[in-house]
Amino acid sequence: MAKKSSSSTTVPDTAWLGRGRHLGPEPEQDVRRNLIALKAAGVLDDFLDLDPVEAARSTVLHPRDESADPGPSARRLFEARWRVADDVTVRAQLTLYDPEARRKEGEGVAWVLAAEAEWAWDMHWPSPALMFWPDSDRVAWDHDTVGGVRLRTTNHLPKDDDELRHRLRDCTRQSWYIHVVVHEAMTPDAIGQQPISTFLPPSLRHRVIEHRGTPEQAQIADFAMKRELSVRMPRGGAVVLPTAPQGPDYDAERFTVRSVFLDGSEPTELLDRIKEFAVLPRPLPAEAERALTQLRQGWHLLTPDEELAHAQGMVTKYAEALDAMRNSRDLYQQAAEAAQAALAEVTGGDGVPRSSAPGHVKADGSPLSALTKAFGRFRDPNK
Repeated sequence: MAKKSSSSTTVPDTAWLGRGRHLGPEPEQDVRRNLIALKAAGVLDDFLDLDPVEAARSTVLHPRDESADPGPSARRLFEARWRVADDVTVRAQLTLYDPEARRKEGEGVAWVLAAEAEWAWDMHWPSPALMFWPDSDRVAWDHDTVGGVRLRTTNHLPKDDDELRHRLRDCTRQSWYIHVVVHEAMTPDAIGQQPISTFLPPSLRHRVIEHRGTPEQAQIADFAMKRELSVRMPRGGAVVLPTAPQGPDYDAERFTVRSVFLDGSEPTELLDRIKEFAVLPRPLPAEAERALTQLRQGWHLLTPDEELAHAQGMVTKYAEALDAMRNSRDLYQQAAEAAQAALAEVTGGDGVPRSSAPGHVKADGSPLSALTKAFGRFRDPNK
């Protein structure tokens, strides 16, 4: 699929990855309605709605590759294909998972989304999240796996010092998203309370989670971030949090903005820092790597050209298998004929072994020696 090779430890530049939790009652129905509507509108080329068990059994590209299995807790698998920038194909898989046994009720349905383009990803392309999930505040699909944190809104920092430090630690170690902390120099009005992600390019919009610190949280937020992440929280400013472990390209000073006006105007400097951070090499979590492997090796939604190429490939494989079977049959037939000839040689053709007169038997002329020579030719598989 991808035109470029990628490292096994960093997110490839062709990929878009996301995961979260859907807290509504019917996540599958929300996805189906959105896919049907977008296909009818011509946004999607096509989509598939698959049962995970059947999908694993009928994997098209690598039918024997176990890494293409979405796992036993998967409850539904969706695939979609669309084009961007005129003719660049994007393929994406959304997998829904049942809550883990250790989680409490009400944690919702977990989901993982992996999308990959034929070329390096452009943040101005449409968001893969909105190809599957509806862009509606009434559908609660945008909860992060870190509790109490959502996309598409502002998340106020916990008041408690310990809770605040745990929140920062979890967001940098567990979340797949870019986390930005903005400190409110004064309580903003309704316009200033809108998340800054609304100013971001479409594909980046659903990769950023915004945290807000109230005016009185300046010191506690600064202390917690300095202790946990070795970054500072400027009063009335913002900082893009590093990943854990912190990458070598991250510079805390570079990704700190001293002043952010929350008056509804576009925070240009902060947006530039977020975009700059978004293109840095990011570690590829194990679960994300599995999602990419599943997307690449467990893909079902083929184009007509891909279906033809796949059918031709299967014909070639079946022809090779048939030739191998025919060759094996011929070898077995030759072995049987050689065995019969050897048996006839030592028995005189009537099944009764013949023995030579005493003193005239050569060392290599015994019946056992004749059989050994006959079968010895077939010990080497190359003969």
